[in-house]
Amino acid sequence: MYQEFFGFSEMPFNITPDPKFLYLSPTHQEAIQHLRYGISQKKGFIVLVGEVGCGKTTLCRYFLNDLENDTNCDTALILNPRITETQLLKAILKELGAPSNSRSRSDLVAQVEQILLEKIEQGRDIVLIIDESQNLSFELLEQLRLLSNLETDKQKLLQIVLIGQPELKKLLGRKDLRQLRQRILVYYELKPLNFSQTEQYIHHRLSLAGSRGVPQFSRWALRMIHRASKGIPRIVNTLCDKVLLSAFIRESESVDFWDVRRVLKEHRSITRY
Repeated sequence: MYQEFFGFSEMPFNITPDPKFLYLSPTHQEAIQHLRYGISQKKGFIVLVGEVGCGKTTLCRYFLNDLENDTNCDTALILNPRITETQLLKAILKELGAPSNSRSRSDLVAQVEQILLEKIEQGRDIVLIIDESQNLSFELLEQLRLLSNLETDKQKLLQIVLIGQPELKKLLGRKDLRQLRQRILVYYELKPLNFSQTEQYIHHRLSLAGSRGVPQFSRWALRMIHRASKGIPRIVNTLCDKVLLSAFIRESESVDFWDVRRVLKEHRSITRY
């Protein structure tokens, strides 16, 4: 509704994980550097943790695009980790272009090892990325640990990146997962945006959507959005989308304190309902 009114080329505050709109705050830049370091140095296990809505999936897509632009890297992405060990092995093979009909887990492991060795001999690196890793079962984590044991005399055959919510940190802290935990050599926690970063984030998305100076967000509006969202990008997106609608309804090219107040009041009413 408000896209044409404000002259946007596209909607600025969709909550889909579009890498184009990724705002690289200092904490996101550090996360990317940790991921790149872990892959380049072949550290084996890499873990990225962040609160719900902090931009983990968007960062994951951005990093995946980065890896795919590297001609020496093959990637396997698992978005739904609520699977069995056999399904995991088949998913890895499918992602690497070698689907299998075998039902034997030992045969699948042998096939995974063979294709990894072939790719290593071709001078390629293989990266397995698992999103929503807090949902991994103990059995799957053990299977991943065993896969991480696959190696040549000089390097690991597979780099594994686990991306998940804070529950992943608690999961990895289990006593019976201490063997896997010892293999995690790169670990980073994404932090929410501070006020200055939230302001920059909002202007960043407006600019990418084609804004030419409108709408303007008042200082008080920005402060209220940051306070209500606690610096979580997904919540910032939701609030900004609604306050832009509020300003559009008023036929105003600026977002003020009252737009944000109205949106927050409506949000609280829906939550109570």
